[in-house]
Amino acid sequence: MGAVSRSDGDGTARSTRTVVVTFLGSVVRSMGDWMPIGGAVDLLGEVGLDPTSVRTAVFRLKKRDWLVSEVRDGVRGYALTRQALTSLAAGDEVIWHARRQAALDDGWCVVNFSVPETERAKRHQLRSHLAALGFGNVGTAMWIAPARMRAAAEQAIAELGLTSYSAVFEGAHVGGQDLRTLVAGSWDLDGIAEGYRDFLARFGTVAVDTPGDAFATYVELVDHWRKLPFRDPGLPPELLPTDWPAADALALFEGLVARLEPPALAHAATRWTPASAAG
Repeated sequence: MGAVSRSDGDGTARSTRTVVVTFLGSVVRSMGDWMPIGGAVDLLGEVGLDPTSVRTAVFRLKKRDWLVSEVRDGVRGYALTRQALTSLAAGDEVIWHARRQAALDDGWCVVNFSVPETERAKRHQLRSHLAALGFGNVGTAMWIAPARMRAAAEQAIAELGLTSYSAVFEGAHVGGQDLRTLVAGSWDLDGIAEGYRDFLARFGTVAVDTPGDAFATYVELVDHWRKLPFRDPGLPPELLPTDWPAADALALFEGLVARLEPPALAHAATRWTPASAAG
Protein backbone atom coordinates (compact mmCIF):
# COMPACT_ATOMS: atom_id res chain seq x y z
CA MET A 1 0.00 0.00 0.00
CA GLY A 2 1.25 3.52 -0.73
CA ALA A 3 0.10 6.72 0.91
CA VAL A 4 -3.28 6.71 2.52
CA SER A 5 -6.05 8.73 0.92
CA ARG A 6 -5.49 12.43 1.59
CA SER A 7 -8.88 13.36 2.96
CA ASP A 8 -10.54 14.01 6.26
CA GLY A 9 -13.24 11.80 7.68
CA ASP A 10 -15.94 13.80 5.89
CA GLY A 11 -14.24 13.24 2.53
CA THR A 12 -13.01 16.80 1.97
CA ALA A 13 -9.37 17.25 0.99
CA ARG A 14 -7.21 18.77 3.67
CA SER A 15 -5.71 22.15 2.95
CA THR A 16 -2.72 22.23 0.62
CA ARG A 17 -1.13 24.79 2.93
CA THR A 18 -1.51 22.43 5.88
CA VAL A 19 0.30 19.66 4.01
CA VAL A 20 3.03 22.06 2.89
CA VAL A 21 3.54 23.24 6.50
CA THR A 22 3.74 19.59 7.57
CA PHE A 23 6.37 19.06 4.85
CA LEU A 24 8.36 22.06 6.09
CA GLY A 25 8.33 20.85 9.66
CA SER A 26 8.88 17.14 9.16
CA VAL A 27 11.17 17.13 6.11
CA VAL A 28 12.67 20.51 5.20
CA ARG A 29 14.14 21.21 8.64
CA SER A 30 15.98 17.90 8.43
CA MET A 31 17.46 19.03 5.11
CA GLY A 32 19.17 22.16 6.40
CA ASP A 33 16.11 24.43 6.63
CA TRP A 34 16.07 24.90 2.85
CA MET A 35 14.20 23.28 -0.03
CA PRO A 36 14.66 23.30 -3.81
CA ILE A 37 11.36 24.44 -5.26
CA GLY A 38 11.45 21.96 -8.15
CA GLY A 39 12.28 19.04 -5.89
CA ALA A 40 9.65 20.09 -3.36
CA VAL A 41 6.97 20.29 -6.04
CA ASP A 42 7.88 16.79 -7.24
CA LEU A 43 7.86 15.34 -3.73
CA LEU A 44 4.56 16.92 -2.78
CA GLY A 45 3.14 15.59 -6.02
CA GLU A 46 3.76 12.13 -4.57
CA VAL A 47 1.43 13.09 -1.71
CA GLY A 48 -1.25 14.13 -4.19
CA LEU A 49 -0.72 17.89 -4.46
CA ASP A 50 -0.67 19.50 -7.91
CA PRO A 51 2.21 21.86 -8.80
CA THR A 52 0.03 24.98 -9.04
CA SER A 53 -1.41 24.46 -5.55
CA VAL A 54 2.05 23.87 -4.08
CA ARG A 55 3.49 26.99 -5.66
CA THR A 56 0.50 29.04 -4.48
CA ALA A 57 0.90 27.74 -0.93
CA VAL A 58 4.63 28.52 -1.02
CA PHE A 59 3.92 32.05 -2.29
CA ARG A 60 1.48 32.65 0.57
CA LEU A 61 3.91 31.31 3.14
CA LYS A 62 6.55 33.62 1.71
CA LYS A 63 4.19 36.58 2.18
CA ARG A 64 3.70 35.47 5.80
CA ASP A 65 7.49 35.66 6.27
CA TRP A 66 7.88 31.91 6.63
CA LEU A 67 10.03 31.48 3.52
CA VAL A 68 12.68 33.55 1.77
CA SER A 69 14.09 32.95 -1.70
CA GLU A 70 17.60 31.49 -1.67
CA VAL A 71 19.76 29.85 -4.34
CA ARG A 72 22.06 27.02 -3.28
CA ASP A 73 24.50 25.31 -5.62
CA GLY A 74 22.80 27.03 -8.52
CA VAL A 75 19.35 25.69 -7.57
CA ARG A 76 16.42 28.01 -6.85
CA GLY A 77 14.71 27.37 -3.57
CA TYR A 78 13.40 28.72 -0.30
CA ALA A 79 14.90 28.87 3.18
CA LEU A 80 12.89 28.79 6.38
CA THR A 81 12.91 32.12 8.21
CA ARG A 82 13.46 32.64 11.92
CA GLN A 83 9.72 33.19 12.30
CA ALA A 84 8.95 29.87 10.63
CA LEU A 85 11.50 28.01 12.72
CA THR A 86 10.15 29.56 15.93
CA SER A 87 6.56 28.65 15.04
CA LEU A 88 7.47 25.12 14.01
CA ALA A 89 9.48 24.61 17.21
CA ALA A 90 6.49 25.75 19.28
CA GLY A 91 4.32 23.23 17.47
CA ASP A 92 6.87 20.50 18.11
CA GLU A 93 6.19 20.70 21.82
CA VAL A 94 2.69 19.44 21.16
CA ILE A 95 2.96 17.46 17.92
CA TRP A 96 6.06 15.41 18.67
CA HIS A 97 5.77 15.38 22.45
CA ALA A 98 2.03 14.87 22.85
CA ARG A 99 0.70 15.98 26.17
CA ARG A 100 0.79 13.13 28.61
CA GLN A 101 -2.15 13.03 30.96
CA ALA A 102 -1.87 15.49 33.81
CA ALA A 103 -2.06 14.46 37.45
CA LEU A 104 -5.30 15.43 39.16
CA ASP A 105 -3.38 16.88 42.11
CA ASP A 106 -1.53 19.32 39.83
CA GLY A 107 -4.57 21.59 39.77
CA TRP A 108 -6.00 23.85 37.12
CA CYS A 109 -5.40 27.06 35.24
CA VAL A 110 -8.47 29.27 34.80
CA VAL A 111 -8.52 32.23 32.41
CA ASN A 112 -11.16 34.93 32.54
CA PHE A 113 -11.26 38.00 30.31
CA SER A 114 -13.46 41.00 29.64
CA VAL A 115 -12.35 42.58 26.37
CA PRO A 116 -14.12 45.76 25.22
CA GLU A 117 -16.10 45.84 21.99
CA THR A 118 -13.46 48.06 20.41
CA GLU A 119 -11.06 45.10 20.65
CA ARG A 120 -13.57 42.56 19.35
CA ALA A 121 -11.13 41.08 16.80
CA LYS A 122 -8.54 40.44 19.52
CA ARG A 123 -11.21 38.90 21.73
CA HIS A 124 -11.99 36.40 18.98
CA GLN A 125 -8.27 35.73 18.50
CA LEU A 126 -7.83 35.02 22.20
CA ARG A 127 -10.69 32.54 22.18
CA SER A 128 -9.14 30.81 19.17
CA HIS A 129 -5.70 30.76 20.80
CA LEU A 130 -7.00 29.27 24.04
CA ALA A 131 -8.97 26.61 22.17
CA ALA A 132 -5.88 25.78 20.09
CA LEU A 133 -3.88 25.40 23.31
CA GLY A 134 -6.39 22.81 24.53
CA PHE A 135 -8.37 24.97 26.96
CA GLY A 136 -11.97 24.03 27.58
CA ASN A 137 -14.74 26.62 27.66
CA VAL A 138 -16.44 26.66 31.07
CA GLY A 139 -18.74 29.58 30.29
CA THR A 140 -18.79 33.12 28.96
CA ALA A 141 -15.17 34.32 28.76
CA MET A 142 -14.07 31.57 31.18
CA TRP A 143 -11.60 28.89 30.08
CA ILE A 144 -9.91 26.04 31.95
CA ALA A 145 -6.99 23.66 31.41
CA PRO A 146 -4.53 21.64 33.50
CA ALA A 147 -2.28 23.97 35.51
CA ARG A 148 0.75 23.28 33.30
CA MET A 149 -0.91 25.38 30.54
CA ARG A 150 -0.63 28.59 32.57
CA ALA A 151 2.56 29.87 30.89
CA ALA A 152 1.17 29.23 27.42
CA ALA A 153 -2.04 31.09 28.28
CA GLU A 154 -0.15 34.06 29.71
CA GLN A 155 2.00 34.21 26.59
CA ALA A 156 -1.04 34.15 24.28
CA ILE A 157 -2.71 36.92 26.29
CA ALA A 158 0.45 39.06 26.32
CA GLU A 159 1.07 38.64 22.58
CA LEU A 160 -2.40 40.04 21.90
CA GLY A 161 -1.87 42.94 24.30
CA LEU A 162 -4.81 41.86 26.45
CA THR A 163 -3.10 41.43 29.82
CA SER A 164 -4.99 44.32 31.39
CA TYR A 165 -8.31 42.78 30.31
CA SER A 166 -7.58 39.28 31.57
CA ALA A 167 -7.13 37.38 34.82
CA VAL A 168 -5.31 34.07 35.18
CA PHE A 169 -5.83 31.81 38.20
CA GLU A 170 -4.12 28.60 39.26
CA GLY A 171 -5.38 26.25 41.93
CA ALA A 172 -7.31 23.17 42.96
CA HIS A 173 -10.93 22.21 42.49
CA VAL A 174 -12.28 22.27 46.04
CA GLY A 175 -16.03 21.90 45.68
CA GLY A 176 -19.19 22.71 43.83
CA GLN A 177 -19.99 21.06 40.51
CA ASP A 178 -18.67 17.53 40.05
CA LEU A 179 -15.35 17.77 38.22
CA ARG A 180 -16.14 14.99 35.73
CA THR A 181 -19.35 16.79 34.83
CA LEU A 182 -17.50 20.09 34.45
CA VAL A 183 -14.88 18.51 32.20
CA ALA A 184 -17.46 16.74 30.05
CA GLY A 185 -19.26 20.03 29.52
CA SER A 186 -16.12 22.07 28.80
CA TRP A 187 -14.43 19.85 26.21
CA ASP A 188 -15.78 17.90 23.25
CA LEU A 189 -14.50 14.61 24.65
CA ASP A 190 -16.45 12.57 22.09
CA GLY A 191 -14.93 14.56 19.25
CA ILE A 192 -11.39 14.23 20.62
CA ALA A 193 -11.81 10.48 21.10
CA GLU A 194 -13.28 10.11 17.61
CA GLY A 195 -10.21 11.83 16.15
CA TYR A 196 -7.91 9.35 17.86
CA ARG A 197 -10.04 6.37 16.78
CA ASP A 198 -10.10 7.60 13.19
CA PHE A 199 -6.31 7.84 13.32
CA LEU A 200 -6.05 4.27 14.66
CA ALA A 201 -8.37 2.97 11.94
CA ARG A 202 -6.59 4.84 9.16
CA PHE A 203 -3.01 4.01 10.07
CA GLY A 204 -3.37 0.78 12.01
CA THR A 205 -2.44 -1.42 9.02
CA VAL A 206 0.09 0.60 7.05
CA ALA A 207 2.28 -1.27 4.58
CA VAL A 208 4.85 0.36 2.29
CA ASP A 209 6.66 -1.22 -0.65
CA THR A 210 9.10 1.49 -1.78
CA PRO A 211 10.97 4.50 -0.36
CA GLY A 212 8.48 6.68 -2.25
CA ASP A 213 5.62 4.95 -0.46
CA ALA A 214 7.39 5.53 2.86
CA PHE A 215 7.78 9.24 2.09
CA ALA A 216 4.16 9.79 1.06
CA THR A 217 2.80 7.81 4.00
CA TYR A 218 5.12 9.60 6.45
CA VAL A 219 3.92 13.04 5.34
CA GLU A 220 0.29 11.83 5.46
CA LEU A 221 0.86 10.39 8.93
CA VAL A 222 2.31 13.56 10.42
CA ASP A 223 -0.21 15.79 8.67
CA HIS A 224 -3.13 13.77 10.01
CA TRP A 225 -1.68 13.47 13.52
CA ARG A 226 -0.55 17.02 14.13
CA LYS A 227 -3.99 18.50 14.73
CA LEU A 228 -5.01 15.83 17.27
CA PRO A 229 -2.76 16.76 20.24
CA PHE A 230 -3.81 20.41 19.98
CA ARG A 231 -7.39 19.40 20.77
CA ASP A 232 -6.36 17.25 23.71
CA PRO A 233 -4.96 19.04 26.78
CA GLY A 234 -4.00 15.76 28.47
CA LEU A 235 -6.72 15.66 31.09
CA PRO A 236 -6.26 13.52 34.22
CA PRO A 237 -7.27 9.90 33.58
CA GLU A 238 -9.72 9.93 36.51
CA LEU A 239 -11.88 12.38 34.53
CA LEU A 240 -11.93 10.49 31.23
CA PRO A 241 -13.84 7.47 29.92
CA THR A 242 -12.15 4.16 30.68
CA ASP A 243 -11.71 3.41 26.97
CA TRP A 244 -9.90 6.69 26.22
CA PRO A 245 -7.89 5.97 23.01
CA ALA A 246 -5.13 8.61 23.24
CA ALA A 247 -2.38 6.28 24.51
CA ASP A 248 -2.98 3.70 21.78
CA ALA A 249 -2.99 6.40 19.10
CA LEU A 250 0.23 7.95 20.42
CA ALA A 251 1.96 4.56 20.54
CA LEU A 252 0.94 3.90 16.92
CA PHE A 253 2.15 7.33 15.82
CA GLU A 254 5.53 7.03 17.51
CA GLY A 255 6.03 3.51 16.17
CA LEU A 256 5.23 4.53 12.60
CA VAL A 257 7.47 7.60 12.78
CA ALA A 258 10.38 5.42 13.92
CA ARG A 259 9.72 3.04 11.05
CA LEU A 260 8.93 5.48 8.23
CA GLU A 261 11.07 8.55 8.93
CA PRO A 262 14.49 7.14 7.87
CA PRO A 263 13.40 5.85 4.41
CA ALA A 264 11.16 8.89 3.92
CA LEU A 265 14.00 11.35 4.52
CA ALA A 266 16.37 9.27 2.40
CA HIS A 267 13.88 9.42 -0.45
CA ALA A 268 13.42 13.18 0.00
CA ALA A 269 17.20 13.66 -0.08
CA THR A 270 17.30 12.39 -3.65
CA ARG A 271 15.41 15.55 -4.68
CA TRP A 272 17.92 17.83 -2.93
CA THR A 273 20.78 17.10 -5.36
CA PRO A 274 21.46 19.87 -7.93
CA ALA A 275 20.62 17.65 -10.92
CA SER A 276 17.29 16.39 -9.58
CA ALA A 277 16.19 19.50 -7.68
CA ALA A 278 16.15 21.93 -10.57
CA GLY A 279 12.69 22.88 -11.79
